[in-house]
Amino acid sequence: MIVVIGATGFIGMYTVEYLLAQGKKVLATGRNDKLGMILKKMGADYISLDITKPDDFEALPKENVEGVIHLAGLLPANIKDESGNEHATLYFDVNVNGTIHVLEYCRKNNIKRVIGCSSYSDVAKSWKKGVALTEEEPRNFSFTGDHAVYVISKNAANDIMEHYNQQFGMQCAWFRFPPVYGVGPHSSIYVNGKLYKSGIQTFIERAENRENIEIWGDPHIQRDIIYVKDVARAFGMALASERTYGLYNMTSGTKLDLEEQAKTVIEVFGNPAYSKIIYRPDKKNNTPSFLFDMSKAREDFGFIPEYTTYRKIMEDYKNELNSGRWNSYLENRKDHE
Repeated sequence: MIVVIGATGFIGMYTVEYLLAQGKKVLATGRNDKLGMILKKMGADYISLDITKPDDFEALPKENVEGVIHLAGLLPANIKDESGNEHATLYFDVNVNGTIHVLEYCRKNNIKRVIGCSSYSDVAKSWKKGVALTEEEPRNFSFTGDHAVYVISKNAANDIMEHYNQQFGMQCAWFRFPPVYGVGPHSSIYVNGKLYKSGIQTFIERAENRENIEIWGDPHIQRDIIYVKDVARAFGMALASERTYGLYNMTSGTKLDLEEQAKTVIEVFGNPAYSKIIYRPDKKNNTPSFLFDMSKAREDFGFIPEYTTYRKIMEDYKNELNSGRWNSYLENRKDHE
């Protein structure tokens, strides 16, 4: 059995679906019981669990667990407060203490393999256009802004995982994610506590409405993203490998150009005859360029991303939306939030 903690989140739903398709028995946990019912319909077992409460872990199985995928956490995109409060206590209670509770559950029950998540912003001040950062890149992040305490809390959580590796002989690993694309709650996100429509949602809506798309600043900003189906597959492959250990970049390893993204969205969701790209170099674009090296994941558990072009990502994204199979997930997710 594989335990997926935080399975009612966007990545969790796809990961559970992938593991079940591989014939794995899955116990999913979360804090949204309506979404838990969707997981049960998929074929998983489901238990309501709050990682900040140690007693909740008593309901989890103590034998025959192959490994744990730890996806539960608090992100800046879900913080609604506009007061400027960094919510340090809350970040540490969920992301650090919650991770300790996960690890203690595993240690006590001789579960060696745990895979968690890291923030790509831990090296944000080292991002450069066209330079692929490896896992050996020293941490280099900003101590200000809405991501600061979040990154600090995730770094602490990953350091705790390494402590359990060395102190207790566990085999913990953590994936460093850039933006993960796929059908999920991406239409709006919170930035510094204020709700904004996401860039991908804006592009799609304008293409669907036969409107032009503006590109601000440098049209050739390059970003390294990953598609959610690749993420789900990577979790399964990493759990199956004896070599999995420590930090892994989990991206496409591909430079995706901003202009290319806009053109692709128009072609997939709209029509180039009606929507054009309007270049606005006079307007500031704070989107950074970044690229990550993927060789460690390939070497340790054979992971090679399948969705490495923006067209392939957007075509599958559209197919997933049109299938309607995630409608109940999106509705229940919105109600929960």
